[in-house]
Amino acid sequence: MTDFTTTFTVSQSPEAAYAAIVNPRAWWSGEHTGIADRLGDVFTYRYRDIHYSRQQVIELVPNRRVAWRVTEGTLNFVADRNEWAGTTITFDIEPGEGGTRVVFTHVGLAPQVECYDTCSDAWTSLIQGSLKQFIETGRAELIELEAPAA
Repeated sequence: MTDFTTTFTVSQSPEAAYAAIVNPRAWWSGEHTGIADRLGDVFTYRYRDIHYSRQQVIELVPNRRVAWRVTEGTLNFVADRNEWAGTTITFDIEPGEGGTRVVFTHVGLAPQVECYDTCSDAWTSLIQGSLKQFIETGRAELIELEAPAA
């Protein structure tokens, strides 16, 4: 099983990358409740009537790693609407020459999972687009995701 991963490098510091990641409402389009900048925090995400999920912050290593456990999830466009429940979303922040590398992994989102194509496309747009832009500029143009076919 290969979990979905996407990576980018920015010229900003690991501190800037970390600060952006723990503020998902600034780069992840949709409705949010709660916060994500302290260990144990719980936040929810909803995108139209397509996706709902509840995440708990399970790991915070300042300027190095962020991990969220999806405790609840509903996707209305797949047969197993709870595919995301029990998965883990991680951000590894690695300082290097010329910048900071961010490695995003959705552990449990693998090619054999029904939502893989739609979800990996959405994550790529959000991570490579909105999050990267937010780290680079302090502002993000929130991406409107396309609704998948039901």
